[in-house]
Amino acid sequence: MVARTVVVRLFAGRRVAILGLAKSGRAAAESLAGGGVEILAWDDNPKAREGLPAGCRAENLAEADLRNVAALVLSPGIPHSFPEPHPAVVKARHAGIEIVGDLELLARAAPEARYIGITGTNGKSTTTALIGHILHQAGRAAEVGGNLGTPALSLAPLGPDAAYVLECSSYQLELLSTLVFEIAVLLNITPDHLDRHGGMDGYVAAKRHIFDRQGADATAVIGIDDSICRGMAEEMRRSGPQRVVPISVREPVAGGVYVENGRLIDALDDEPRPVLDLAEAERLPGSHNWQNAAAGYAVARRYGIAPEVAVAAIRSFPGLAHRQELVATIDGLRYINDSKATNADATEKALTCYRAIYWIAGGLSKAGGIVPLEPYFERLRHAFLIGRATEEFAATLDGKIPFTRCGDLATAVAAATERARAERVADAVVLLSPACASFDQFANFEARGDEFRRLVSELSAQ
Repeated sequence: MVARTVVVRLFAGRRVAILGLAKSGRAAAESLAGGGVEILAWDDNPKAREGLPAGCRAENLAEADLRNVAALVLSPGIPHSFPEPHPAVVKARHAGIEIVGDLELLARAAPEARYIGITGTNGKSTTTALIGHILHQAGRAAEVGGNLGTPALSLAPLGPDAAYVLECSSYQLELLSTLVFEIAVLLNITPDHLDRHGGMDGYVAAKRHIFDRQGADATAVIGIDDSICRGMAEEMRRSGPQRVVPISVREPVAGGVYVENGRLIDALDDEPRPVLDLAEAERLPGSHNWQNAAAGYAVARRYGIAPEVAVAAIRSFPGLAHRQELVATIDGLRYINDSKATNADATEKALTCYRAIYWIAGGLSKAGGIVPLEPYFERLRHAFLIGRATEEFAATLDGKIPFTRCGDLATAVAAATERARAERVADAVVLLSPACASFDQFANFEARGDEFRRLVSELSAQ
């Protein structure tokens, strides 16, 4: 019987500890248990310890006897260095126990497969999904996951003619020791998770691990539109063994892929040539998504996929749920689900993409609220405010653009639709991009986006 998920047999007959029992930890437990491993499992959250997979024994690893433990499998969310390491990590280090993550276990369990890794502060989920889509459209076997959606050890086992396309967080990259990415993508770097890395230098160093151990036959695709990544690309071009492929949405780049006047330009081999009008990639609006498209195209070409196949796949990319997801177009009015935009920075990317916006915003606001979005208020036809942030956002918008206090999402969708239909502005969108967390009214941003989809579906049926 062929295994449907990866089985880790490296520690058969031995004992392994797992710290953290969310999705990736449970996937690791099931993979290791299938490989004949005795597992000591722990999570500081009692609820997470309920219903452990077969072969696991709950034991507080900070207090347990770790003698004869072969490895500690650490979930990405658990600190191992900053702001301070978890007590179980300290104990494992003192005992000389190897500390690994799920991506490293996958690489050791499936060494013959090919590996494509994607990281960056922003855009890595969309780029990972896009690369997976291109490979599938080209008829290539590939499994897509990692930090995005499906945990690495829940993916199907692959052989030498297939690729794992893995979104890699900075936390995961720090736990790698043998995995080599045939193609590694670094999109961008801006300050994030600095407490977990001891500052900006530590965060940059963590991201750079995606290029570790690459040889002359490997490729590094690097966005050069921020100074940190530009410097890294220049340094690697001078002294690194791998081929460096720069990508940019701001300027032409020799030997890379770039965007000029809204067109995707292939300059990988010969003279630069336009290959795609990015207006045709409807699910990839805005310059931030153009960077994702450039990265996806560059990876496809370096993977041996024909340009026309890659371009057709970019055109047909359905997008990611809750990230500027086009839910429906009803009588020329587009409904966009950007529920993943839980802060002003994320919402800014959506506001730059449309010029006549009926904006649904609100929830639990973050520091600064929507004040940073004021340069984009001219794009707003009307705002429809929901949730706990209503009065805060109303104070920011007062005297600048018209707004309506709606309270809940259903009322906001109905009001936005009514006003948009009455005004009949060209290229109008009803945009759910809340600039807020969802927890005042929804379990998470996915639930909020799903409710938006349901409400729009009802409108479409009418």
